[in-house]
Amino acid sequence: MATWLITGASSGLGASLARAVLEQGGNAVVTARNTDHLHDLVDTYPDTALAVPLEVADHDQVTAAVAAATERFGAVDVLVNNAGHGYRAAVEEASVDEVDELFATNFFGAVDLIKEVLPQMRQRRAGTIINVSSIGAPRSNPASGYYTATKAALEGMSDALNREVGPLGIRVMVLEPGAFRTDFSGRSLAQSERVIDDYADTAGKRRKENDTSHGTQPGDPDRAARVIIDTVTAESAPFRLLLGSDAITIVREEYQARIAEIDAWADITRTTDFTGDNA
Repeated sequence: MATWLITGASSGLGASLARAVLEQGGNAVVTARNTDHLHDLVDTYPDTALAVPLEVADHDQVTAAVAAATERFGAVDVLVNNAGHGYRAAVEEASVDEVDELFATNFFGAVDLIKEVLPQMRQRRAGTIINVSSIGAPRSNPASGYYTATKAALEGMSDALNREVGPLGIRVMVLEPGAFRTDFSGRSLAQSERVIDDYADTAGKRRKENDTSHGTQPGDPDRAARVIIDTVTAESAPFRLLLGSDAITIVREEYQARIAEIDAWADITRTTDFTGDNA
């Protein structure tokens, strides 16, 4: 029976994944800043669910959460770094404090948890680390520059981590979800207080008050949860897993545009090679 430690399990994809793990007989250490939202899960699955308060930017709480999971279930088999929040602002509008907090939560919190579980995974030569990214990592939109920067950082770190721990029997996966019908835009989306009118037609259109996508997103978090579990338990798994048909369309278009740009400028690119000719 595998033990999953899932951050940000009180809502959205994290909540759906926690419920699916428990329904399929696994152990789930479910974390959130406020564990009041986790009581239903623990009451329904008292033997296999453990709720732990966790602010991922707090190192002491990270250490305590992994210790509690290990004490209760023996080990963490699957770590899911799902906790985080969105942030909308034009690059010029954002404050330093807001961006620092965003990186502390979305990137450095995940790194801290990974470093906390890796010693036991290395000892067992087994384990899976899942980092929840976004389709914004390969293609960012106006107002999402800082949010997608945290996800691009998460993916870059995950790529190196995968090459480091793969030979040790530890699997790393990055999830790139498209738009899902969660309460992300309501509960988990912050934005800058500063508004610069010159960005009204770009970043301004994507501010919270102008977002009309809630309830129309194509993704189903419960279906995604089942796919994640099936993929983790399969014999082989991708390093990056897109979730949602919109993710396929958006990411494919982005990569095709990148390849086209590389080809268009290839002759210029080649001129920078050293030839030994100073002329």
